[in-house]
Amino acid sequence: MVTTAPRPAVHGPIHQLGPEWVAGADGVRFRHAARVILLDANDRVLLLHGCDVDQRERSWWFTVGGGIEPGESPRAAAVRELFEETGVSIDSADLVGPVFARSALFDFFRETCRQEEVFFLGRYQGSAGADAFSRAGWTQIEVDTIDELRWWDLDDLAAAQEEVFPDRLAELVHGLLAGWDGVTRRLEG
Repeated sequence: MVTTAPRPAVHGPIHQLGPEWVAGADGVRFRHAARVILLDANDRVLLLHGCDVDQRERSWWFTVGGGIEPGESPRAAAVRELFEETGVSIDSADLVGPVFARSALFDFFRETCRQEEVFFLGRYQGSAGADAFSRAGWTQIEVDTIDELRWWDLDDLAAAQEEVFPDRLAELVHGLLAGWDGVTRRLEG
């Protein structure tokens, strides 16, 4: 488990969503994103824990990943985001997928946002200790809203009381452990 310093109280905007968030035809902020379901040698999944700046009481666990930059492939974005958010380097050829895709509509930073996401599966080859991760590549939004990185046993994850994104992640990972059939599955919200 890796934790960060306590989040400061927020009384007004301290930053804005990044430039990759553009207004869609319906006025909702939109971006394409790539995410990584990273598993260790014990089939535990690495998740981030965070909240929104204006709803600190609501928190959730989510996979590593973020926005795809202009001209960047989803696979390259997944590798880059994994490194920026954890300090873990993985060769893009070692990613499986995309195994899942979804369109997520959510509130974040006082705005409704839509994100078209693809999920890749990756294996972590290093030490799973807390000192294995780095926050050096975090954006200000990540510093303000993420307080923990944690390896989750799939049974514990299935029993978690807090929100986890994507929904039913433990069940989804169990399905992938049997092998991926080459089909990108569409997930609900």
